[in-house]
Amino acid sequence: MLRYIIHALIAILAGSLPFGGVHGEASDISAATRSVVRVAVFSSSEGQRTLVGHGSGVVVAPDKIVTNAHVVSDAQFDESVSFVIIPSEGSKSYEATLISVSPGKDLALLKLGSGARLIPASIYTGVVGDGVDVFAIGYPANVDVALELSEDDKLLPQMPVKTRGNISSGRSSKSVDSLLHTAPIAPGNSGGPLVDACGRVVGINSFGSVAQGGGAEFYFAVSTRELSAFLGQQDVGFSAANSECRSVAELTRAEAEREAAERAKIEAENRIAAELRTGKEGKFRRDAEHAIITERENHMALAAFLLVLSAVAGGAAWQLSERGRRDQMKVAAGAGGVLLLSSLVIFAMRPSFDEVESRVRATMLPDGDAPKPVAAKFTSAAKKRCVIQPDRSRVTVSETADVLFDWTPSGCINGRTQYVENAGTWSRSFVPNTEAQVSLVSYEPDSKTYRIERYLLGLEAMETAREARQRYEVKLCSADTDVRDKIDNMNKAVREVLPTSPNELLVFACTDVK
Repeated sequence: MLRYIIHALIAILAGSLPFGGVHGEASDISAATRSVVRVAVFSSSEGQRTLVGHGSGVVVAPDKIVTNAHVVSDAQFDESVSFVIIPSEGSKSYEATLISVSPGKDLALLKLGSGARLIPASIYTGVVGDGVDVFAIGYPANVDVALELSEDDKLLPQMPVKTRGNISSGRSSKSVDSLLHTAPIAPGNSGGPLVDACGRVVGINSFGSVAQGGGAEFYFAVSTRELSAFLGQQDVGFSAANSECRSVAELTRAEAEREAAERAKIEAENRIAAELRTGKEGKFRRDAEHAIITERENHMALAAFLLVLSAVAGGAAWQLSERGRRDQMKVAAGAGGVLLLSSLVIFAMRPSFDEVESRVRATMLPDGDAPKPVAAKFTSAAKKRCVIQPDRSRVTVSETADVLFDWTPSGCINGRTQYVENAGTWSRSFVPNTEAQVSLVSYEPDSKTYRIERYLLGLEAMETAREARQRYEVKLCSADTDVRDKIDNMNKAVREVLPTSPNELLVFACTDVK
């Protein structure tokens, strides 16, 4: 039995137990663990530094850690107490100092030593719904005992334990605004985060009820409402999100349905337009035929009239010749000749029925609809303003301010970043050297849709992505085929090392800025 318990605990520690909920993915909970730390409490009261306890904490700013006040309470009465922050990954630990305590709210703020920086968590500031999935993340002491961890082992970076439960809203502690939940915690979890299925902090785990007579245990987390107020009092800026937590799969299905509906709408409009065009073309053809018939009749009637006049002039010339009036005869004969020639010319200039097609085309395509010349590459930049679409997005860690950029038909953004095209979508991968995230960014000119797929990776995965990125030297915007091939190969190499689904999906609708 003990062996089974230990193996189960190891599985939890490794993050291998399934966490798939209606809206959550295991990668989101794994991403949340990057911001969870162990808070080790040391005492030097007897001249020797001794580990006297530990709790958990969550990074709220690159150099700031939040934990429970009761985790650091010894420091209020013993100046020899000090703190060491052990992150969940890497190879370093960091000294920290206590800068603020709120015993009534059971919150405390620690600051890392100079130069130390960790990955901040995203804090959910919306209303946590009743029954939603939540995950407690931290370092429970009973797991350390079961795994027989030594004091030195506890001071090494290691993945925290993740347990799953649900929110039971409508209940809160009288002294502090808190969340009642069923995700198991134990001593050592104190100060660690309670996160939703998108990996966003919804509370700071604080205490639990005691099961009596076989009853179930329940647990309490200080709400982010209290946490936000506490951080605001300390002037600590933090990453906040308040959008609904939806899975990438759900958004993908909704996007596919939206695109299918849009295609059906366009096809219906095209069909109607074709029918109208066919009807208009028939009307224009009939009008052209009637116009040509009328013009032909007018030409022939005028030619016949001139022919009659030429005959009259010829008869007059013959009469004048018989009477010996040669000068008048010459005038009459000349007039008759001119009238005859004019009649022949007008008859020859009558419109042909072959002109029907050209007249229809001219009517169907007025000058204003003539094709416009294509702008020269890298010379005509169009400024775009892109606005977040909350119903199409999954926001976990990022700001959602409007995005502004200059775009050219060749896929050059802001005159310096070249994108490559594939089936109407222009894309580019970004692997920063200083941030633990990879972004796949794309723009669709036809739909004017700007998308960011963001992957929140651990240290090893980030190094793998950076190695894939660094194999390709990419220049500034260029129309050269070699440059585009390099970017395309870089995009493929980076995508190959990423998980199947992003942790964050931001969809923006873009408009032209004049």
